[in-house]
Amino acid sequence: MPVVRTLLEAGKTVLLEKPIADNLEDARSLSPLVRPGSGNLMIGHIVLFNSEFQQLRMEVQQRGALAYIDCVRHRPASIVGAFPGENPLQAVMVHDLYATQALANRADPVNYSARFHRTRAGDVDLAVAQLQWADGLLASFAASYLTPGGMPPRGFDRMEVFGTGWSARINPNPRPIEVWDERAVWPMALEIRADATGATGMMAEELRCFCRVVRGQQGVPVGATYGDALQIQHWMDRLVSGLERGQTPC
Repeated sequence: MPVVRTLLEAGKTVLLEKPIADNLEDARSLSPLVRPGSGNLMIGHIVLFNSEFQQLRMEVQQRGALAYIDCVRHRPASIVGAFPGENPLQAVMVHDLYATQALANRADPVNYSARFHRTRAGDVDLAVAQLQWADGLLASFAASYLTPGGMPPRGFDRMEVFGTGWSARINPNPRPIEVWDERAVWPMALEIRADATGATGMMAEELRCFCRVVRGQQGVPVGATYGDALQIQHWMDRLVSGLERGQTPC
């Protein structure tokens, strides 16, 4: 936040990796520095530029309203020891909250609920949450640090959506190529490649988009504006505050 504030005050256009801050109050403190339309502040969120997710958004637009969204995002159990105190809700589930925000056309949920599972040492290694919207749309989220060493090195991600008479599933991590010799290998854990011919994938597309924003060739896309970041920070704060008000962790 201090670095971003310094850059915005200097008149720069900034790409800020999500989540925007540790809490909603800190996130709102940037408001006086952000131009209308978030033209000088884009939130970095590569999942929005993932090719499968972009196709999923097109399917939703063409096929109609959703009834249910189910998001699963699991990471290695070793993260608990490597990054003490890092909660998978803010660090992992945030990806799916941003993706769901885009699918729900930025509408705010009307109901929030969450549960945490903790290790014997008290660290959160699993967050489970549900959101519901006024039109009946229900979304479930699970994010954890639970996958063992034999699974893909970045765990695995899956998103499923259900509408009236149709459904769809994407598995953006690991990528759909596996190699075996004495062990299993996932050469493309994410949709990111860079070689002599240039960079491709969701990271490259995010950076290309940011370059166009800086040049004034396009506006900041849905899911990547300052307002979008504030909304997701609000969702996360609501989910965590519900636990603090007495919801029993699992």
